[in-house]
Amino acid sequence: MNLLEYVWLDGNKTQSARSKIKVLQEWDGSLDSIPKWNFDGSSTNQAPGDDSERLLLPVRHYKFRNKFIVLCEVFNPDGTSHESNTRAELRSFLNSHPEQGSWWGFEQEYFIVQDGNPIGFSKTPGPQGPYYCSVGGDKAIGRPLAEHHMLSCLAAGMEITGINAEVAPSQWEYQCFSKDPLKASDDLIVSRYILSSLAEERGLDIDISPKPVKGDWNGSGCHANFSTAKMRDEGTEAYFKKVLSRMELRHDIHIEGYGELNHERLTGLHETQDIKIFSWGVADRGASIRVPTDTFKGGWKGYLEDRRPASNCDPYTVVRLISEAIDIVDENF
Repeated sequence: MNLLEYVWLDGNKTQSARSKIKVLQEWDGSLDSIPKWNFDGSSTNQAPGDDSERLLLPVRHYKFRNKFIVLCEVFNPDGTSHESNTRAELRSFLNSHPEQGSWWGFEQEYFIVQDGNPIGFSKTPGPQGPYYCSVGGDKAIGRPLAEHHMLSCLAAGMEITGINAEVAPSQWEYQCFSKDPLKASDDLIVSRYILSSLAEERGLDIDISPKPVKGDWNGSGCHANFSTAKMRDEGTEAYFKKVLSRMELRHDIHIEGYGELNHERLTGLHETQDIKIFSWGVADRGASIRVPTDTFKGGWKGYLEDRRPASNCDPYTVVRLISEAIDIVDENF
């Protein structure tokens, strides 16, 4: 007996994961043999009530405990991609631009909450600072869940490169990486799902909104670290500055696609640039885009970190927007 949990993104502005389980008595373990399925799209903001059936097409699967998570794209009954299916948009771009050879690393920040409040805020905490990369039960709040999540994602076949406590009580970050843009995005979506599942077991929840705690506290981001074959192998200062210039010209387009309520986080304070301003700098965590010291000292070869994406961003949209910007530079450089 095989338990296959189909997971997809709904049609809300900030998309949430939905799931349901199919029991298969026989299955050979391959993606191709996982059957298509359907769901009631009128309950997920993806269909009207009088035409509610939408299709789930499996695109990747992950082993998680005694079941398999089956990540799916959403399609209309006529076989066209649903308008909420941003993965299909990225897939189309990548199919037409295989030469980019991009690598992606996401830094996902989140808060562990209970009854709508971050755990550790039941007592008035001191100012942020002692909690970052901290040790101790009064500071590193939620470590068992954060480490359980890391190990679960590694066991599922994701390349998790690390975790750390962040600047506020119960705020954590994990980093995931892939040399395949689609897998990097898929891994982020499923890793979020696994995190919420593990929190659910503990009577907890996960908050990935950009500013869960108002006031003098950092918000939560999902910084995107990216490079292409040209950036890694050829580089040059002139080329990188062309990429940065193109990103500046497209700043409003990117901000629009980088997550709902991101203005609450991008204030120009707390290691962010103001949402209306584009800037870049070497080792500058207060800039829109950070040029890592290794990239700068390595003769302008390496990667960039886009610090604008919010913690609730859609990774498929983030990857597509950045890839489109680089493609424009490559066509004219």
